[in-house]
Amino acid sequence: MSELHRYDYQLPRDLIAQFQAPHRADARLLVVDRAANSLAHAHVRDLSELLRRGDCLVLNDTRVVPARLLGHRTTTGGRWEGLFLESTQEGLWLVLCKCRGKIQPGETITLVNAQGLDDIRILMGVNQLGGVWVVRPESKEDTFALLDRVGRVPLPPYIRAGEMVDTDRQNYQTVYASKPGAVAAPTAGLHFTESLLRGLEQMGVTLCYLTLHVGPGTFRPINAESLDEHRMHAEWGQLGQETVERIVGCRQRGGRVVAVGTTSVRLLETAARDGALKPFAGKTELFIRPPFAFHAVDALLTNFHLPRTTLLVLVRTFGGNELIGRAYEEAIREEYRFYSYGDAMLIL
Repeated sequence: MSELHRYDYQLPRDLIAQFQAPHRADARLLVVDRAANSLAHAHVRDLSELLRRGDCLVLNDTRVVPARLLGHRTTTGGRWEGLFLESTQEGLWLVLCKCRGKIQPGETITLVNAQGLDDIRILMGVNQLGGVWVVRPESKEDTFALLDRVGRVPLPPYIRAGEMVDTDRQNYQTVYASKPGAVAAPTAGLHFTESLLRGLEQMGVTLCYLTLHVGPGTFRPINAESLDEHRMHAEWGQLGQETVERIVGCRQRGGRVVAVGTTSVRLLETAARDGALKPFAGKTELFIRPPFAFHAVDALLTNFHLPRTTLLVLVRTFGGNELIGRAYEEAIREEYRFYSYGDAMLIL
């Protein structure tokens, strides 16, 4: 049997959340205490009772761009769909796309805007590995302003088959999102409200921000026979000097570094690979799997993740395989809501 079987589990489909909780902080929170080897039930709004004065909450301030593109082949009218990945300094886009038939370099695609009307065209250039194309938009507009008009929220397929509604533009975004570039939300952060964050600050919890632009690889299942054979996707991140100083100061005062989301963990541990946390800017391909020595993170707030994904491997590595296995069984038994719009767990 493959070692991947330990990262597999069966989930009733009706536990996959299709919409965010009416009030973000009312999401349920499964509290996993590693020292006591125990599980307890709470809500995200109870964080003021679970965190301590002097703790440091590390949040990913990436902003999800409306990266899902719909359109048609200009000459034939055939349906086309794409996912914007990033733009270059020259104004070119990298787009993951699919359609019926074979796209030819030099062909144009007419994008359809949110009102269902034909909008700008993009010129297809070079087809790279994995179905990623280099394309040139036939417009001089700012990339993100253009995407706001012609793009859709890039929901994962397990949420309404990826079809957005108007409320997703706000709901699939953290309240502190500020740096555009992600094509998937750092979902643990979706539970926070402005009032919850201010309340935590007032009780003496330090708020720190970093940026990791979540890419489409975050959902990719591990298809290799072993973890060592899996090729990890790369994501761009930045951890500034000021954030490093605040985190180090927290640790020196005896506070805990509480990472919000696996994305925050990945960047923090990338920046602390030699044992000391340092500023970082660039792409990380860090795959956190057993055995792994954590140097920067003391606690983790995270959503429930899909089977056989690198995110679940990270969480089980951090929280302990047996304990996190029990936590997932408990969450299913208690009918927690799973995945991007679902409930969360706090691993202490």
